[in-house]
Amino acid sequence: MANTYSQVNIHCVFAVKGHENLISGQVRPQLFRYMHGILKNLGIHSLAINGWTDHVHVFFELPMTLNISEVMRDLKASSSKWINDNRFLRGHFQWQEGYGAFSYSRSQRDTVINYILNQEKHHAKRSFKEEYLELLQKFDVSFDENYLFDFFD
Repeated sequence: MANTYSQVNIHCVFAVKGHENLISGQVRPQLFRYMHGILKNLGIHSLAINGWTDHVHVFFELPMTLNISEVMRDLKASSSKWINDNRFLRGHFQWQEGYGAFSYSRSQRDTVINYILNQEKHHAKRSFKEEYLELLQKFDVSFDENYLFDFFD
């Protein structure tokens, strides 16, 4: 009997709720390590995790036993609880509802990893809103502007 095999690479992008809850340079490395641990505990191989003050990019191999919404629910809930429990930020931290999810082939992995790891460089030139809209357009995703993230440019 044959087994089931897959290799699905998913790039998810999600945003911080509330302008006052920016992810500082001191918190980001710890947050990304924690997120890596969350994914690992879910049995997910993370390829890259990085972001900027108002959003996060996560690139991972999606196992056949999970779906994207389950991964994102667990990742966002666990990481926001961790930020709040450790009082890394003043006030209550939350992620905005929703996320963008984009799939890539194995041949594109290095390009996507490099892109995610160079977020600081990208955001010296353009805003998160410009970046996110470009991703939606590149993947030909229909969207309603009324239901996008609240952007803080």
